[in-house]
Amino acid sequence: MAVEKIDIEQLFELQKDRVIIDVRTPAEFAQGHISGAYNLALFTDEERVVVGTIYKKQSPEKALLKGLEFTGKKMPAYIKQARKIAPDKKLIVHCWRGGKRSGSMAWLLDLAGFDVVTIEGGYKAYRTFIHNFFEKPFHFKVLGGKTGTGKTEILKKLESCGEQIIDLEGLANHKGSAFGALGQQPQPITEIFENLLFDCLKMLDSTKPIWVENESRGIGRVFIPQGIWNQMRKSVLHIVEIPHELRLIRSVNDYRSDNKSELMAVFEKIERKLGGKNCQEAIRALEHDDYKTAAEIALVYYDKTYQFSQDRSSFSAIHHFNFDHADMMEIARTLATAHK
Repeated sequence: MAVEKIDIEQLFELQKDRVIIDVRTPAEFAQGHISGAYNLALFTDEERVVVGTIYKKQSPEKALLKGLEFTGKKMPAYIKQARKIAPDKKLIVHCWRGGKRSGSMAWLLDLAGFDVVTIEGGYKAYRTFIHNFFEKPFHFKVLGGKTGTGKTEILKKLESCGEQIIDLEGLANHKGSAFGALGQQPQPITEIFENLLFDCLKMLDSTKPIWVENESRGIGRVFIPQGIWNQMRKSVLHIVEIPHELRLIRSVNDYRSDNKSELMAVFEKIERKLGGKNCQEAIRALEHDDYKTAAEIALVYYDKTYQFSQDRSSFSAIHHFNFDHADMMEIARTLATAHK
């Protein structure tokens, strides 16, 4: 009996009870994959190059024979690995386009007693679905504020108030500034970031407000999908303002690093924008463990950058919220109940 093929909508329903197996090469899997999928590669990276070259330069028949030569001896190992990955023997198998690779693995595992389905169109169809999904309308509320305002913490408090949020910086493993990589895990590549963002967004109600932090399109080395970015730029911006001294304290706490050389390296990286004199003053301050002075210099630079960004913004409306404290829960409650 032929293995059943499912579409992407069915994937989201069936993956609750099935294990997803991605049979592409390790390099393809590392480039991007469905969240939660396991990599059971039909070919190694090198084997795929060989088969592909034979396919293009000789013939599909010879490529098939070479592929069988590579995989034939590994079939018992595939079955053993699949049993380990999916003890219940319920699988969703896919490759790049839902072609020969996934079909071959699905045939073998079906023969071995697994309950197997494959994805029509493979991972390529999944990525197309995601890009289309990012174009659908969302009701974003954008949270803005100068560096040190505590926007990420406010987002978390909004969530505890029952609001829907997306933590873009959390998904990107980056705080969104020149200092944003300090203390963070390595960033994902943009494709994986998009997949993670999709996982979060599809769990939310797109007709109700979703709070996101005001970001540049690039967060470190990853980029917000164009469809989401366009909608964020046209949403209502909610700017939180707290006293400068409180921002300074938060900045010191947020960016203080045990490795001062890393912090100094970031200051040197932005020396041209900061000004040579200011940069050297910041570095001297760090050498004497004077993080407050260094943070003050950085804030002057970022406040100018922030104002320049606001002057060029295209938000549908901008609301200002001024506070004389840094009680993040109180700020979140105020935002959650405003303009409803």
